[in-house]
Amino acid sequence: MLIVLSPAKSLDFETPAVTDTCTQPQFIPEAGKLIERLRQLSPAQIASLMKISDPLAALNHGRYAAWSPQFTRENARQAVLAFNGDVYEGLEASTLAPAELDFVQAHVRILSGLYGVLRPLDLMQPYRLEMGTRLATAAGKDLYAYWGERISTCLNAVLAERRAEALVNLASEEYFRSVKPKLLSAPVITPVFEDWKDGKYKIISFYAKRARGLMARYAAQNRITRPASLQAFDSEGYRFDAGASSEHDWIFRRRLAA
Repeated sequence: MLIVLSPAKSLDFETPAVTDTCTQPQFIPEAGKLIERLRQLSPAQIASLMKISDPLAALNHGRYAAWSPQFTRENARQAVLAFNGDVYEGLEASTLAPAELDFVQAHVRILSGLYGVLRPLDLMQPYRLEMGTRLATAAGKDLYAYWGERISTCLNAVLAERRAEALVNLASEEYFRSVKPKLLSAPVITPVFEDWKDGKYKIISFYAKRARGLMARYAAQNRITRPASLQAFDSEGYRFDAGASSEHDWIFRRRLAA
């Protein structure tokens, strides 16, 4: 199987990396063209486009100016160690054993508005560019138009190489919209994480994001390559609910947050 994750807005480029192993992103030329487009925008335009604060817009204006097509250990960091949001707190890649990191590198891909698709140990330079950003390019009105079929083609190549039985979608809706399932050589399985609140099960964003990272960690620690084995996932109290699930949407529920 192949797992896909969303990136995170928060980044950590300060904590020492736990491994020197790194790889190069596949879509550096495509990322470079987006950087050229972003460099045309003023900090005020970036703030308006991305709906972010002026200081954050200024920070990213500087990041775009400093971005280089040469990725080194000095200007870049492995993606799975750089992203620092809820998903990655669940994955906790810095505490994985070397063999577990190797598993993540082989079986996980991170979708990105700027980089398209990242392997976990691909180097990336700091950026902010969410997939849903309506950044117009020659390809169209937004990043979905810009990436077109390239992300799906890339994932399909990995699925074929791994002879994967399924693509496990642990990405957000915003990011998975960049994937075209009809182009894939394997079916898509989407785990859904629900918590009991106010008398019913519901998706609580913070917990659901963390659970996606927990499931990726569970797969790495247990060397899971067959999607059916993910139904045994039980981290932090979640349990698979077969009665509430369908063939492609797998529901995991818990009564109390850990």
